[in-house]
Amino acid sequence: MPRIKLKPDNLNKRNAEFSQTPLKQPVFLNSVPKSGSHLLRNIMRMFAPVNQHFKAGFIQLASMREDQVAWDKDRPTLSWGHLLYSDNSVILLKDTRKILLVRDPYDWVLARARFFMSEEFKGAVGHISDYNVTAEQFLNMMIFGIHQKVPNLKEIYMHNGVAWMHTDTLVLKFEDLIHSVKNLDELEAEVFFRKLLDACGIDIPDDWRERVRVGSDKKQSGTARENLTDIRMVLPGELPDGQKDLIDFAVPGLRKVLGYE
Repeated sequence: MPRIKLKPDNLNKRNAEFSQTPLKQPVFLNSVPKSGSHLLRNIMRMFAPVNQHFKAGFIQLASMREDQVAWDKDRPTLSWGHLLYSDNSVILLKDTRKILLVRDPYDWVLARARFFMSEEFKGAVGHISDYNVTAEQFLNMMIFGIHQKVPNLKEIYMHNGVAWMHTDTLVLKFEDLIHSVKNLDELEAEVFFRKLLDACGIDIPDDWRERVRVGSDKKQSGTARENLTDIRMVLPGELPDGQKDLIDFAVPGLRKVLGYE
């Protein structure tokens, strides 16, 4: 299993700066991996009491049975993870408010590549940069996967993202989250966060902007692009057109169903 090295944050301490109202229902923040998971989690940690934050980390299918206490309707918590759509996950989350964060696949491929090549990720691809693999070759691996080592883009987006759509899950775009964080004084940002908090069963407080500012502080996120260290491969700032075409070939219609076309 890959290991992720993250620096601790002080957001639980910062949480005490704000008046907190207990959650009335469990809330689960789900996401396609590398789609702003930590950003959404850290922001939402400012809107619920620390004693209602689920402490076991990111919930995935392998740990779902052990972590199902996170969705106990009689003991509501705020939890987060990368949970595949399945019969068991749907049943276990039936009384839970669900948010799903997705990202444009064109940008996701680059974000995944940067993270896999960073010091923060320890997994089955660490050897690749030592063997003169080009950036384009590695990006193709992010799209099509690596046999028995890394799942392909289609599998991840199908099971972590698309399958949850058009259910009782609120689907948000990473790009809309980023825009709202950067433009908190705009009406568009207020609409975004009102929609998010309402889906979580949380009344928007008057100081919501300051809570978002604290939670979205990049210094508090070990996986933010700016905080990744020792990236062992020079990657382009934008996905090349050829790789965009390969994504459209590998998963035709994906960007359309996600709302990017």
